[in-house]
Amino acid sequence: MTELELKQQRLHDELGRLPSLLVAYSGGVDSAYLAHAAYQALGGRMLAVTALSASYSALDRKEAERCAQRAAFPHQFITTDELNDPDYQANNPDRCYFCKDELFRKLDEMAAQRGFAAVAYGVNVDDQGDWRPGQRAAREHQVLTPLLDAGLTKVEIRELARGAQLPVWDRPASACLSSRIAYGIPVTPERLAVVEKGEEAVRALGFRHFRVRHHDKLVRLEIAPAELPRALTPEMAQKLVEIFKPLGFAFVTLDLEGYRQGSFNSALIEIKR
Repeated sequence: MTELELKQQRLHDELGRLPSLLVAYSGGVDSAYLAHAAYQALGGRMLAVTALSASYSALDRKEAERCAQRAAFPHQFITTDELNDPDYQANNPDRCYFCKDELFRKLDEMAAQRGFAAVAYGVNVDDQGDWRPGQRAAREHQVLTPLLDAGLTKVEIRELARGAQLPVWDRPASACLSSRIAYGIPVTPERLAVVEKGEEAVRALGFRHFRVRHHDKLVRLEIAPAELPRALTPEMAQKLVEIFKPLGFAFVTLDLEGYRQGSFNSALIEIKR
């Protein structure tokens, strides 16, 4: 067996030992593959659960539903209320803790009510190098980490998801909409809606790997280096201005470093070191 096959076997063995399982399922490749693997190991004794709130985009909901239907694993939506939490709204660097605490609290309640033995989420080996306060909430709620325990990296998960024919295997990473708002700027439904509209418009222009970063009156567009030359043409620059000025931004900027995941966290990680 290859190393990846050994990791896959380790994952399936671990999942198969569980009586039943709720999977926190966002629709991204990590949680999608975890849900698929759990369904293979447990059948109807697992349930993938997707949390809906203003920070979860309509596109993410559509992709989560499509993947669950394609893979045929049990799936359900619930509603979470993190936007009612002042600590979450404040948008300090620990914002994700309050989001995940709300999510796992709801999943704990659901597990207790419906007789599921455990809750798991799709954290992987590569996630250990970023600033992720949500992992603290997961530890406090004793959420299982099967992909991490199996030693799987993001690249390996994508390879396994491709082999399983999951439609999200090559989908770009898609964190919640709140992650687009600069720390210290309060998270509101209005700002989240602006980010979502902006990203829909940029996607309609044909860009694939990008982020709309909300800095109050300034928007900072991160576009993947391979796609950045197209964004820098005068014609495209004008289209981007025409998208974002009506959304309330006084300044429309392109980040010359291009798209990189978790760019707001880079300064925090340096401070932590």
